[in-house]
Amino acid sequence: MFKGLSLLLMLLVSCSVCAESWPTDQWPPGPKVSGPALQALEEYAFTPRDDVSRKGIRTDALLVIRDGQLIYERYAAPSTADTPHLTWSVSKSLLAALLGVAYGEGLLRLQDPVAKFYPPMQRHPGVTLADLLHWASGLDWQEDYEYAPLNSSVVAMLYTRGHADMAAFTAGHDPFSPPGQHFRYSSGDSNLLAAALKAMVGAQRYADYPWRVLFEPLGIRSAVWETDASGTFVASSYVYMTARDLARIGLLMQRNGRWGERQLLPRDWVAFSLQPFAGYRAHQDAAVPGGHWWLNRAVDGAPSPWPDAPEETFAALGHWGQALYVLPGENLVIVRYGDDRDGSYRHNELLKRARAAFAQKAQP
Repeated sequence: MFKGLSLLLMLLVSCSVCAESWPTDQWPPGPKVSGPALQALEEYAFTPRDDVSRKGIRTDALLVIRDGQLIYERYAAPSTADTPHLTWSVSKSLLAALLGVAYGEGLLRLQDPVAKFYPPMQRHPGVTLADLLHWASGLDWQEDYEYAPLNSSVVAMLYTRGHADMAAFTAGHDPFSPPGQHFRYSSGDSNLLAAALKAMVGAQRYADYPWRVLFEPLGIRSAVWETDASGTFVASSYVYMTARDLARIGLLMQRNGRWGERQLLPRDWVAFSLQPFAGYRAHQDAAVPGGHWWLNRAVDGAPSPWPDAPEETFAALGHWGQALYVLPGENLVIVRYGDDRDGSYRHNELLKRARAAFAQKAQP
């Protein structure tokens, strides 16, 4: 009897997996959406390019996956469905997914010291991989951009004295606090992780590791990941990918690291990625850091940063409005590429309008 019951349960699980929609070479199409809510979303996201009154919101691509099916996409020229778009700091979350595969291979533990894999960090022996994933290395880093370039660590790393070896440039910074205690957003922390990964997998595997273990299993064909002159992936900033391919990363995370019948990312890695960093102190309207992902969680007595989205929503976010949003309970993955220069774009506003247009009761 128990044998028969066990077999029945296995069949039910197998049938449930088979019934799910997954992309192959293309995304399976879903029911098209129309109506006033969609119009309101498009009015917000796709401001005419000659409308100077709202010049800050410049969407290049907007794509929505629901229940594993493509239900909406729109592009603004010159972007198309075949355009690999610069993701900027969305690259950081892609690195987190890649490290999750390495974690599943047994190549790292979260509490490993970074210096175990990257010797220049021996001057900071207490910094762990988990600290870097939380942007909590304790290194004195200034993440200012084009509006304050003179004191910007990230501008110096990407474009001037640090660009040849970005991890070494970061490791040369002095500490401002003990590691693991304070959140300070740092593109340098991400590039230290990329350098550590090189030692984990070995130089021979490293050059094609993202493609072989992550992109190709997901069917991602458009990815370009630049390296610095030392051959280290610029994990902070320089992944290019089409919106359709980036959505595959979102579906992987929405389904708890599983791709079809394969558990590509260990479940405990996904759980770590989506757990708020304990040392974070809430800031108004600021997303909450997890393990190189951004969370819509209420922490430290503050409300969730995107109040019109479910608290379980999480995202990969990049400069000038790049975003990969995942709403697990509503089976939604949303990719938004943009070119916003003045900070007027609001994640909550787009999520509110997208939910009004696309959300439905999640399938059991």
